[in-house]
Amino acid sequence: MSLLRINLNNEVMRTILIIYMLLSLATVIAQKGSISGVILDVSDLPVSGVSVFLEGTTQGDITDSDGSYKLDQLAAGHHVLYVSSLGYQTEKRTFELRAEEDKVIDIVLKESVSTLSEIVVITKGIAGLRDIPGSVSYISPREIEKFSYTDVNRSLSMVPGVNVQEEDGFGLRPNIGLRGTGVERSSKITVMEDGVLMAPAPYVAPAAYYFPTIGRMQGIEILKGSSQIKYGPYTTGGAINLLSTAIPEEFSGRIHLFSGSFGMKNLHSYVGDQGTHFGFLVESYQYGADGFKKLDGGGETGFDKKDYLVKLRWRTSDDAKFGQSIELKWGLSTERAAETYLGLTQEDFETDPYRRYAASQKDEIRARQTQLSLTHRAQIAEQVEWSTVAYRTTFSRNWYKLDKLTESGSDPVPISTLLDYPEQYPGAYNALIGIAHPADVLYLKANNRSYFATGVETRLGMQFSTEAIEHELDIGLRLHRDQIDRFQWIDEYSMENGDMKLAKAGIPGTESNRVETVDALAGFVQYRLKLAKFSVIPGLRYEHIQIIRSDYGKSDIHREGLDRRQRTNVVGVIIPGIGLDYKFDRYTGLFGGVHKGFAPPGSKEGTEPEQSINYEFGLRHTRGTFSTQAVLFLNDYDNLLGSDLSAAGGLGTADLFNGGKVLTKGLELELSYVLQIDNTKKDIRLPFTLAYSYTDSEFRNDFDSDFGAWGKVSAGDEFPYLAPHQLSLRLGLELDRFAVYLHAKYQDQMRTLPGQVEILESQSIDAYTIIDASMRYRLGQQVSLFASANNLTRSVYAVARRPAGLRPGMPRSFLLGAKADF
Repeated sequence: MSLLRINLNNEVMRTILIIYMLLSLATVIAQKGSISGVILDVSDLPVSGVSVFLEGTTQGDITDSDGSYKLDQLAAGHHVLYVSSLGYQTEKRTFELRAEEDKVIDIVLKESVSTLSEIVVITKGIAGLRDIPGSVSYISPREIEKFSYTDVNRSLSMVPGVNVQEEDGFGLRPNIGLRGTGVERSSKITVMEDGVLMAPAPYVAPAAYYFPTIGRMQGIEILKGSSQIKYGPYTTGGAINLLSTAIPEEFSGRIHLFSGSFGMKNLHSYVGDQGTHFGFLVESYQYGADGFKKLDGGGETGFDKKDYLVKLRWRTSDDAKFGQSIELKWGLSTERAAETYLGLTQEDFETDPYRRYAASQKDEIRARQTQLSLTHRAQIAEQVEWSTVAYRTTFSRNWYKLDKLTESGSDPVPISTLLDYPEQYPGAYNALIGIAHPADVLYLKANNRSYFATGVETRLGMQFSTEAIEHELDIGLRLHRDQIDRFQWIDEYSMENGDMKLAKAGIPGTESNRVETVDALAGFVQYRLKLAKFSVIPGLRYEHIQIIRSDYGKSDIHREGLDRRQRTNVVGVIIPGIGLDYKFDRYTGLFGGVHKGFAPPGSKEGTEPEQSINYEFGLRHTRGTFSTQAVLFLNDYDNLLGSDLSAAGGLGTADLFNGGKVLTKGLELELSYVLQIDNTKKDIRLPFTLAYSYTDSEFRNDFDSDFGAWGKVSAGDEFPYLAPHQLSLRLGLELDRFAVYLHAKYQDQMRTLPGQVEILESQSIDAYTIIDASMRYRLGQQVSLFASANNLTRSVYAVARRPAGLRPGMPRSFLLGAKADF
């Protein structure tokens, strides 16, 4: 076990932490007080499962079946209390607490018209989701803080119905699917940050070579079924909305600093305030590592990523009859990573799974992403809210990496083929490990691409009542344009004594030289009618998409149009859906829905849109600290699309392929409970969470595909890279100052190619179980120490056989640091 140390080279940072620790120690000896109360809705009924959270601390509670809460052992002084639950407006109470005072604060919650709001909803598990159509999960700030993951794959592991394929061990480029949609670069789901599309080019090139940094997020919403009809363009599996740090209501901030195994380092800091009218937030998130793989001959295998975010807001005063606000958000993310597509042969993986071949020594990705948005929100009547956001994102990256090799003048061999059949190409394999013949050539492709997405979206939400019937109406309209510009080339290298030497520099634009642009108009209307215990929620979405691809060819690098080829595809589609909800009482309800699934077809002639009919039926129960949700789903595809991505083992053309009929069905189960033990000395909380997914997916027709991840498909073949069973468990012990958590994840064996007989070893990713642990000790109101261990049992496991060869999961790693919130 390696010795961990916190690297505090900056004297200012060290001084700040010492000051916080001294202030925190002062609070330890201060006399304590408590607050308690009841949370009610506007009908004076108690609301269970509501999060009651003290700003700037880890202290909080979840209301029980009577709507009651209690926070003990609070230091005397000024405090800010947040009370919130998804579907209700967040309430804030500022109060002064005297020593040994037992203060009572009762709060009434009002229903919220809009789900995606700037105020981060602080809920626990699935509590508070009772009134949302379809299957919804929410990861709260408190849940995020338990492990402080920087890998989104680990963050989402407690959500049933989420399918992931790891790649680099750090979650830099996640592969996420929902309900069996396929995981390739998260290209089949709608990814948003604060409700704004965040894929590099969401319509024309959604493959997530950029994914918002999970470590700086305060919450995550996962919407499936009919609940995601408002958040296209991808409506089959679902949508993931990442909630960034909100502007705080009072002057506050944080400094979280960690260091750990493999040179891991992580600094998250922000400061913000909200005055009567003007508010701001300035945030930085920086993390990196030296990497856990060992390059033949030595060299870099790590990464460095930096995020910066600024928010400015003006809003009306609290006593305004109808409030409104204008918010400007700007963000910058940069990354440099010595990452590669090159994995290992089966034999080499069994010998040393963390090895990297010498031929990957030049592989590197450099990326830069910017986002800019301007949002206006207004309450234009007592029960009417209107919001409009104008946005623009840009992303540029150049992933320079080994693509092919030749041996003694033969035809180039793709690295995926070489690693699958190394015995057929002994000369190329020798070049791969640093032993080369003078005639051997290594081809490195500069995958140089730039993207942008821009648009404006406006939404109107209203509530009204007629006698015993309650009505809600949401209407939205979006104008959008996005684009991908490929300008790529290939360099040739020789291998000399394990070192790669540039033999021939390529000319930019001579490998791929094309531009694809999408103009899209989207709109939706969703209506909710509630009569007593029954609700019906019909919705309708419309997408009109025009895709234009201009290919300038490999000889027209100045793009003068001498040999330009152009192709166009236009799609218009209506996407209906309906959700039903019935509440037996305020604790238990049934819900179900049917909606149409859709994904854009791309510009290739003959490629049809992805279309499906999707069904779900579920049960929710929430009472006190116990909550559960069980959902059966079925997705019946008329046409499934596959994407030719090199990340998925394809040729990298990014063309879409018709996959024909597919049937996907499954079960999602989520359960959480907090056992609270009260005694005269301290309160003890024992939280428990379980998430289970069963997914079965098979092709319903025969076809041959040029897409490498599919190949020849027969009816009845199971879908690749889809584990039938996934199970996650999380246990905790929470005291006043101390907390410890264990997180176990099991993933079943899965195929890497379609098939229906016993899985061959060469086409299998074996089942594995990973256990993580974390611990927190609170020194005072504002400072706590944190430690975590990932892969506690040192499991050695493979996560994929693509893009090329076997790839290992993260080995055991440790993280140690301090969290200061003021």
